[in-house]
Amino acid sequence: MDINDLSNYRRSYEKSQLIENNLPEDPITLFRNWFIEVEEFGSAAEVNAMTVSTIGLDGFPKSRVVLLKQFTYEGFIFYTNYNSEKGRAIAANPNVCLSFFWHEMERQVIIKGRAEKIAVNLSDGYFESRPLGSRLGAIVSPQSEVIPSRSYLEEKLDQLEKSAEGTEPQRPEHWGGYIVKPVSVEFWQGRANRLHDRIRYSLETDFSWEVERLAP
Repeated sequence: MDINDLSNYRRSYEKSQLIENNLPEDPITLFRNWFIEVEEFGSAAEVNAMTVSTIGLDGFPKSRVVLLKQFTYEGFIFYTNYNSEKGRAIAANPNVCLSFFWHEMERQVIIKGRAEKIAVNLSDGYFESRPLGSRLGAIVSPQSEVIPSRSYLEEKLDQLEKSAEGTEPQRPEHWGGYIVKPVSVEFWQGRANRLHDRIRYSLETDFSWEVERLAP
């Protein structure tokens, strides 16, 4: 097999379907149903792993995988360093895209929305719930910046561990959560013969959702 030629990589998608008369009125309910089904299916290592795409200050789009930490009818929440590359990109252009790919269930979800910082007390609460090592790592890492070596980070962590011994580290101001408030949510369900189901929810001015089927 020629590893450089993937034209014959094919599979038939036949595990589920998306039919209009079974759809809820809002996308968050459908997302919750899918999330639970994927979790119960049991083969996804991290059901909450999602790709966050932003438009960088250099004009290029960039995608990276982060973990969804909460979702409500208002939006989808994740945490990061506000001074990171993604944080700077969001500050300049808050329009982002989130995507989930659950290959075990032959499903994708694509969410377009605007990212906003969440309330300080919510970021504080989540930071305090993290393991100590994760909290210290968030403090010492100048995320996305060039550093001289791995040992540079390890030395900074060692110094912080010694200086913070016996105390509870506080959330740095440059670290916290974003909520992505969706304006469009597309659900993709694999189907046979490449006639996949694509259902898109679009937010209307009265905050209701228009539901449309897209061609695969």
